[in-house]
Amino acid sequence: MLPTRAGLVPLMFQGGLLEMTSDLSGVSVDARVAIGKTGFDEALLFTHRGLSGPSILQISSYWREGQEVRIDLAPRRDVFDELKAARGANGRQELHTVLSAVLPRRLAERVALDSGLGRPAEAGAPGAAKSVPIRMADLSDKKLKAVADAVNAWRVLPSGTEGYRTAEVTLGGVDTAGLSSKTMQAKDVPGLYFIGECVDVTGHLGGYNFQWAWSSGAAAGRSL
Repeated sequence: MLPTRAGLVPLMFQGGLLEMTSDLSGVSVDARVAIGKTGFDEALLFTHRGLSGPSILQISSYWREGQEVRIDLAPRRDVFDELKAARGANGRQELHTVLSAVLPRRLAERVALDSGLGRPAEAGAPGAAKSVPIRMADLSDKKLKAVADAVNAWRVLPSGTEGYRTAEVTLGGVDTAGLSSKTMQAKDVPGLYFIGECVDVTGHLGGYNFQWAWSSGAAAGRSL
């Protein structure tokens, strides 16, 4: 047996990171989410607990406690170059307005705020944080690079996952080294079979885990 844990599951934040993102609940973007050399290009969803969406569920199967997750909120776009171009074309534009051409408006305002170029919403005011009217002409390349990195190279340290309550699969389980790949029978215990999710086999989103359950069940059944 290998240790089990929840897989294909949302990631949670705590403390300051949760405070930064909780008011973005419901905002979705196409993103590139990666750990090491493994990455997924799919939708990302902000939640009141942290992050979800296909890209996050996929990467959760590779995430371990204490690992940092790299997120590109605008894949295939060089936000630094776009910000510099916008500054040159019209320096009177405000930062969050330019970012809104790249990101959903609430997220654009939050990025501006968290880059030190905005202010919180007024007490009692509804909605997300408001940006101070910072003109593009007033921003140096260094400040623009910091903003761009918050979009193209956002790094987060999750506090954990939402666990089995919302997980789609279980990682770990019966070690495949102890099973016949043709019949799913235990090599050391004739007549004992293991199939499906209790075996240490986990697929990506898209029906692969259902297919594994059916295929491993069929292999075991046909061998009897």
